[in-house]
Amino acid sequence: MRFAICSALSLLILLSVSAAPSLAQRSARIALAPTPPMGWNSWDSYGLTINEQQFKSNVEYFAAHLKNFGWQYVVIDEGWYLQHPENAGKPAADGGYTLGSNGLYFPATNRFPSSSDGHGFKPLADYVHGLGLKFGIHIIRGIPRDAVRKNLPIAGSAFHAADAADQSDVCAWNTDNFGIKTNEAGQAYYNSVAKLYAFWGVDFVKVDCISQPYKDEEIRMFSDALRATGESIVLSLSPGPTPLAKTEHLRRYAQMWRISDDFWDIWKRNADIAWPSSLLDAFRLTADWAPYVEPGHWPDADMLPLGHLGPVPGWGPVRDTRLTHDEQQTLLTLWSMFRSPLILGASLPAMDDWTLQLLINPEVIDVDQHSTQNHPVISTKDTVVWSAKPDAGPDYYVAVFNLADQPRTITYPWSSVGVTIVGVTYTPHHVRDLWKRQDIGPAAQLNVALAPHACVLYRVTQ
Repeated sequence: MRFAICSALSLLILLSVSAAPSLAQRSARIALAPTPPMGWNSWDSYGLTINEQQFKSNVEYFAAHLKNFGWQYVVIDEGWYLQHPENAGKPAADGGYTLGSNGLYFPATNRFPSSSDGHGFKPLADYVHGLGLKFGIHIIRGIPRDAVRKNLPIAGSAFHAADAADQSDVCAWNTDNFGIKTNEAGQAYYNSVAKLYAFWGVDFVKVDCISQPYKDEEIRMFSDALRATGESIVLSLSPGPTPLAKTEHLRRYAQMWRISDDFWDIWKRNADIAWPSSLLDAFRLTADWAPYVEPGHWPDADMLPLGHLGPVPGWGPVRDTRLTHDEQQTLLTLWSMFRSPLILGASLPAMDDWTLQLLINPEVIDVDQHSTQNHPVISTKDTVVWSAKPDAGPDYYVAVFNLADQPRTITYPWSSVGVTIVGVTYTPHHVRDLWKRQDIGPAAQLNVALAPHACVLYRVTQ
């Protein structure tokens, strides 16, 4: 059977959030995501299965070890409304969908007991906010099939679910929902979703099955619904690859969007496997999207599959990341030079010290959060070099990557990697290694010996 929440409190919540935000609320909105969001997402280590105790264990670690370095968001990924997530994808098996009386998903109370009696995610969001963090959830676009079958009313409107549902439109890999019609009923449904999440205190919504294939109107409608709440809620779109041709639409309606299909802990795909995406793939994709990175609008290279991935990862067996130490450093360097959002997928209670130190290097984080003019300047089969500048001052960031399967020494004049100051090329330059957090002195040219799949990240000063 499927479960329903019809308590008086849930109805009160839906009614209390149905009023339009005041002009004061709208004017109080702050700019969303002025720097790339940094956070943690449950999918890589828990898949559909995370529960409240596991979530809190990760949040407590996050607050104690990552928050002071700029990490902010903690996100519960797909399936939080399933009483029996272990049955997902099994023919005729009962997932135990938890629906409110207005056709909205609520957290499964057997997994999130604080959501009982119609409280939803509000108690958990309050807990996260009490630790100085921001709370996020993942959803699949559209309206639940059961809401349509029962033709449930849409909160705050005269419409019902069947008025909003496009029953010809179903996500190819998740059939929980129907798509949404581009009509008043469809907008009313997304408005009811956004108002409920705003009441809960959600700061970040990842909407899946919406950017590949690209759903222009549903993106606009959901974005409009979030804005109408008067709250500052970041909108992240998934999966990828999002079409590059949609850049202007994305800039208008979203703060994050995926540029790849699911990225996992592999250096290179096998020739016969089209999925998942690999670290080598990311070099091409980040180069394509680099011109479109800007404050408030972040092409997203996907989550960081680092550390321990378990107890029930979203793909593959329980494991420590397959990426070598050099490959993990390459991953963080490329994401930072591209200015991707940094969303960690590790099981935080199982975190090892080496991975933690990788994640809390303040000089590398500063590249991701506070740099400009980020772009690749050299790209060959075996060598990639990126250049960027700090937000202020004449210095440069230079990242050098060895994509080859053997050690190599890479040498270029500084002018070849874009290091000029006021139009003049200066040599020698002073070089600081940001991963080692050490000055390595003056250098007349870029010259670095790299292991296979390794990199360096330098700050270069006149």
